[in-house]
Amino acid sequence: MPGRIPEKFIDDLLARVDIVEVIEQRVPLKKAGRDWTARCPFHDERSPSFTVSPNKQFYHCFGCGAHGSAIKFLMEYDRMEFPDAVEELASRVGLKVPYEGGGKRTPAEDSADLYTVLDASAKFYQRELLKSDKARAYFDARGLDVQTIERFGLGYAPDGWDGLKNALGTTPQRIALLEKAGMLTRGERGTPYDRFRDRVMFPIQDRRGRVIAFGGRILEKTEDSGAKYLNSPETPLFHKGQQLFALWQVRQAHAKIPRLIVVEGYMDVIALFQHGVTQAVATLGTATTRDHAELLFRNCADVYFCFDGDRAGRGAAWKAVESVLPRMRDGRQAFFLFLPEGEDPDSLVRKEGQAGFEQRLKDAMPLSEFFFAHLRADVNLASLDGKARLAEHARPLLAQIPDGAFRDLMLGELDRITNVKLRVDTPVAAPRKSAMRPQERTLVRSAVGLLVQNPAFAAALQPPWLFATLRQPGIDLLAELIALCRERPAMSTAVLLEHYEGRDAVRALRKLATLDFPGEDDALRAEFVDAIRQLDRQTHQQRIDELLAKQSGGGLIETEKNELRELLSAKNTLRTH
Repeated sequence: MPGRIPEKFIDDLLARVDIVEVIEQRVPLKKAGRDWTARCPFHDERSPSFTVSPNKQFYHCFGCGAHGSAIKFLMEYDRMEFPDAVEELASRVGLKVPYEGGGKRTPAEDSADLYTVLDASAKFYQRELLKSDKARAYFDARGLDVQTIERFGLGYAPDGWDGLKNALGTTPQRIALLEKAGMLTRGERGTPYDRFRDRVMFPIQDRRGRVIAFGGRILEKTEDSGAKYLNSPETPLFHKGQQLFALWQVRQAHAKIPRLIVVEGYMDVIALFQHGVTQAVATLGTATTRDHAELLFRNCADVYFCFDGDRAGRGAAWKAVESVLPRMRDGRQAFFLFLPEGEDPDSLVRKEGQAGFEQRLKDAMPLSEFFFAHLRADVNLASLDGKARLAEHARPLLAQIPDGAFRDLMLGELDRITNVKLRVDTPVAAPRKSAMRPQERTLVRSAVGLLVQNPAFAAALQPPWLFATLRQPGIDLLAELIALCRERPAMSTAVLLEHYEGRDAVRALRKLATLDFPGEDDALRAEFVDAIRQLDRQTHQQRIDELLAKQSGGGLIETEKNELRELLSAKNTLRTH
């Protein structure tokens, strides 16, 4: 496929990259024997359950299950696309990424140029704010001080069609970049012009503090002023369903974030910050998505959703519930704060101060309470039909909660309310023939585990695999793994697991990747080879038993008699190897 990165290059890249070095630049690691440990960066925890193995080039969290290679870590932690993560790692070790079909990739370079042009746009708007009396008057009226304006990089887009374009679009290439970044748009005649005009500007930053988009608010409503708030369009850098306004500022304010408060508007966030509530973020003109929920809980365990108390606000809160439930692992909490009519966080914190707003947060409704209150609103629990309807509405929602105490308690509360014993089973795919049951302590399991952790061991074997016809769980998978590891000799544990992502076997393989096999490489290789030899002997015995059973039942044909004699003779030879 043109533009595809060859698997061999990925294997070679990950063999050269030091995963410990990549992760340690972002997460403080501590040495623990052969591995390194830390508190997991993908969920909130008090004691470290996140392990990085330099030998396997693999990270794994025993708490939330996060795992993968250095590429996967950059994709998850820095929210990079796969090719960008590969480019990032390749640049560290001096490799050039090849693309099949001779195609030359430029997106990584394009991304760097996009960040540059967006940063220049932010600086342009900040300079324009200093020149605009009416824009400064707007922020003054909202009570913002100079420090807050600087903290959030606020600015002003001048009233005109080409202020930004004339300042930054000095070449056709720059104009093209500004368009790609969402800063320019085109009218019916095809001429590019400024997307944001006569608006105060709110830069949107990624988790590394880089400007990736903007929100703009009109200063006064006119016939042609357009929407009150205008966000950047979707771009290669900006996907509004995956970003939170001010998460960068929250992370800068707290070494460990105690909670996150989700509000609806930019000014709500900024007003809360100025009054000392420095844990507020905002979704960007969209309902709370599952990506938002995952991002929130990766940063802290307690999340407060702050909405208007009207029908629309409660509808938005329910959408947040639907997004949060699949992320509600034990230890995480979600709360809902509904505001008085006509109030928003901006107005409330200016009226009541930090102490007043903090008290409202203390009185916020837990997710469990809001969940059942919402479902009960439209049913009559005095009737059996109403109780059955509530149970039926709850079923698909409760099925999304991860296994654990919270799920059990929610099911118990539903049982108490309805007197309906509701059993919710997590769907489990039918096991493939090759999938292993990780709880079985078998010879096959040991062989697979050793190979998963040491893919190079496959080179010690030569095809054909005698054991491949052995009728035991996991044999097909073992044979497949050996063939794969011989085909890709530079493969690491992390790459092997990514190869099986999406298949039934992957859960068992992940667990085997974390098992402790004591011993040095030579001893472990010998253990692996010996396991294969034992499986070969079992395969011989399986065929002997088949032929002996047939002989006692009705006799063997001449070729089968010869085969039996050869097998019995070979059995003695196998015992000595």
